[in-house]
Amino acid sequence: MYRVEEKIISWIMELVKKVSGRNILIFVPFSWIFFFFICPCLILLEISFSESVIASPPYVSLVDWISGQMLQIRINLGNYIVLFTEEMYIRGFVTSILIAGTSTICCLLIGFPMAYAIARSSEKFRSILLMLVVLPFWTSFLIRVYAWIMLLSPRGFINTMLMKFHLIEAPLQLINNSFAACIGIIYAYLPFMIFPLYSAIEKIDYSLIEAAYDLGSSPMTAFFSIVVPLSAPGIYAGSALVFVPAIGEFVIPELLGGAQTLTIGRLVWNEFFGNMSWPAAASLSMVLLIFIVFPIIIAQRRREMQLLSKG
Repeated sequence: MYRVEEKIISWIMELVKKVSGRNILIFVPFSWIFFFFICPCLILLEISFSESVIASPPYVSLVDWISGQMLQIRINLGNYIVLFTEEMYIRGFVTSILIAGTSTICCLLIGFPMAYAIARSSEKFRSILLMLVVLPFWTSFLIRVYAWIMLLSPRGFINTMLMKFHLIEAPLQLINNSFAACIGIIYAYLPFMIFPLYSAIEKIDYSLIEAAYDLGSSPMTAFFSIVVPLSAPGIYAGSALVFVPAIGEFVIPELLGGAQTLTIGRLVWNEFFGNMSWPAAASLSMVLLIFIVFPIIIAQRRREMQLLSKG
């Protein structure tokens, strides 16, 4: 009896020794990822292979016991087949990719000069400029989107000013289309592009640019041959931070894009709450997740291989 107790006590002491502060710090974020990312994804994966029914919940369980003795597994691939055969879903994917890609490129073209100007500014004004970039986050996201509705509507500020100066005769259709959705996404996600770019540009050794000038390089050539390549980590990070949430955005295309702008976010919303087809919505979410995660993993692996080869 005493030997058993001694073994238990020694086992507990060894476990306490292994559970160090470092292991606890690793365990906490991994637990967060497991419970709030991996587990919901596994639940969505299960629902995506089930069949829709008029019940609560509105899908059939994949695993079922028949008479308490036989285990029955039902796997329905029809939800995924429909996604790649129905024109509505294909159009939603294409529209989402075009809007997200266009918005990401525009954010890069607008954000790079802004980040470069902030990084090259004096210490006195740098914090003020960074605060101005963060300033829109101090107001509600919905209020900012509704502000764009007031600006882009047929009787909004832009059309009113253009007609007042006789630049147009009739109001322009600036809202309820993909253009308005892109404008809203660019405005909402531009800070997510600026901050990674600023962080990368700030670390650049500007003596390299001065050396390029001494060797006879023009300012434009020095910029594209030195600043842009050294800013690549910020470009990749900013593009990912904009493209990934933009491709699944629902609120901005719904409010600014109108009924004509069919995106993945709207399709998922319609399937979940309109048609009550949880399996179809779950399969849409899983395809979107795979489409986003796998390119990021491949790019990360390629970058790690490049760093290893350089090392």
